[in-house]
Amino acid sequence: MREVFGNFRYRKLVLAIADAFIIAVASLITNYILSFASADLSQDKVSVSMGVSVICCISSLLICGAYSKLWRYFNKKDYLCCVYGIAAGITVSALIVYIVSGKLFLTYALIHCIIALVGVCLFRYMFKRTFISLTSSEICKGKRTMFIGGGQACRTILNEIFNARSSPYSDDKRAAVFNPVCIIDDDRSKIGTSIHNIEIVGTTAEIHKFVKEKKIEQIVFAIPSCLENERKRILDICSDTKIPVKIVPFIGSLVFDEQHKTLLTQVRDIKVEDLLGREPIKFNSSDIRNFISGKTCMVTGGGGSIGSELVRQIAKYDPKQIIIVDIYENNAYEIQQELLMEYGGELNLVTLIASVRDYYRMNQIFSDYKPEVVFHAAAHKHVPLMEVSPMEAIKNNIIGTFNVATLAQFHNVSKFVMISTDKAVNPTNVMGASKRCCEMIVQYLAQQHEGTTEFVTTRFGNVLGSNGSVIPLFKKQIEQGKPVTVTHPDIIRYFMTIPEAVNLVMEAAAIAKGGEIFVLDMGKPVKIVALAENLIRMYGKEPYKDVEIRFTGLRPGEKIKEELLMNEEGLQKTSNKLIFIGKQIDIDEENFAERLHELRDAALKNNVELAIAALHEMVPTFITPEEFNRKELSKKKGGDTENNSELISASA
Repeated sequence: MREVFGNFRYRKLVLAIADAFIIAVASLITNYILSFASADLSQDKVSVSMGVSVICCISSLLICGAYSKLWRYFNKKDYLCCVYGIAAGITVSALIVYIVSGKLFLTYALIHCIIALVGVCLFRYMFKRTFISLTSSEICKGKRTMFIGGGQACRTILNEIFNARSSPYSDDKRAAVFNPVCIIDDDRSKIGTSIHNIEIVGTTAEIHKFVKEKKIEQIVFAIPSCLENERKRILDICSDTKIPVKIVPFIGSLVFDEQHKTLLTQVRDIKVEDLLGREPIKFNSSDIRNFISGKTCMVTGGGGSIGSELVRQIAKYDPKQIIIVDIYENNAYEIQQELLMEYGGELNLVTLIASVRDYYRMNQIFSDYKPEVVFHAAAHKHVPLMEVSPMEAIKNNIIGTFNVATLAQFHNVSKFVMISTDKAVNPTNVMGASKRCCEMIVQYLAQQHEGTTEFVTTRFGNVLGSNGSVIPLFKKQIEQGKPVTVTHPDIIRYFMTIPEAVNLVMEAAAIAKGGEIFVLDMGKPVKIVALAENLIRMYGKEPYKDVEIRFTGLRPGEKIKEELLMNEEGLQKTSNKLIFIGKQIDIDEENFAERLHELRDAALKNNVELAIAALHEMVPTFITPEEFNRKELSKKKGGDTENNSELISASA
């Protein structure tokens, strides 16, 4: 029976037969009622009237669209089709009987219309509440779902869910995951209304209330165009309910192709980056394409998390050749094989194992392959490890950058792009100080105006999912049932995604004129402990109860908060409203070259004390973490809430 009623044609036929029966019975009931007033019709006239009214009413119901609606989704407006159809049908049938018999049975027609209308509507209501539930019990198998947002996205998703369930030919198994129960919307005028018979019950302030009342098992955030701050506010509330949250991506992230034919297929689990409180940054792909297309591009550190994504993105823009340079052969091999599987022989790819510390090896690579664009991503980036082995940070980061940058200048590379970090701003550790020194090297070479190379630096914060990021560590700790470790309850960081970081690098390179530091407005900084709490909730667990959060103390060289700008740096707008150019601090070329020489000699001799002292001399803003953190914590106690996002807004 379920297969029969799963076919819409059979359902229309059954409904039409039921309507015909109700109209016929209504005719008999009408005549019986009139018999009490001795105004009933003869049996012949009742038979004629019954037959004509059945034909006319079924025809008019069909014309009014009463059989084009799915029964289970009938709402108040749809019942009007029945009102119009029955009224028109009875009116036409009364006129036909009048023409045939010469008499107009007005009272009979009026009572017949009322009884038939009540019967037809009541049948639909009862059928919707009972029979459909019995024959379509699979509706209740999905998780009880609350939808946030009563707009077009929600309407489309519900339509796709119900259509998929109604069609016996649908292969969309995602629809079975959802059992829509209620909708939340902050537009109070919508409360009490419904979408596909799912009621809009309240506002986002009442999410907790309705999660408990309706026994909600999952939430779908269905506002793809929501502003970033509002998005973060609502997702924080959803995350706090301790039930799974799924999300419709930003409108700009929606893709409709062979794999994603509907909006329903793009509903995904919430990710940590959804909680960052800002929209993913959009970049000008035409500028990047014009910059990359037809050029030989070299990526140092091309096997790392940032370097490998750079290689992936470059490959999309039809380069003449890509040269991957990395000292770690396993990572280099992985990205090489990935690209070979993706592009085959269409991509001219060279993978080289080499160290940026080796000047002569790097010179050989420049001579052999003659790169036109160099993305310098090779660096040691792990703060605590570099505190223990400071010589390696100096050799790899500073000497390696000097080697690659000067060789780029010597071989007339068109553009050299150095990837820096927010840890280079007022550094409190060797890694950050070494990256600040790298920025100064790039600025030093840009000031010289020798050769044709344009030098540019990009600076951004922590990258979600990169090697050394806290997110993979937190996930591993939660999955293994261990406490989540956070160094300090007040520690905050700026975050961005790997694609954002890479696109920033590429667009900066495309629009650079030489000598700039490009800074990204990354929104408000995020408290690491809040990030850990949200991640725990995303696993359906409760922080501090199901999963312990343990504070381990600041690691060597670690700052309470990172910065994107030094006090001396101002900001200049670019064509991308979220990318700014930091004003470079002039470098005393003669003094800088002398100190760099001293630093190099100390590092090569592995003289730690002398090298650290030389690094402090080169980077005057290099201070101890204790001094910096003491100042920041005193500001916090004093109510100073200023952050770099506000600084960026004010400067811009």
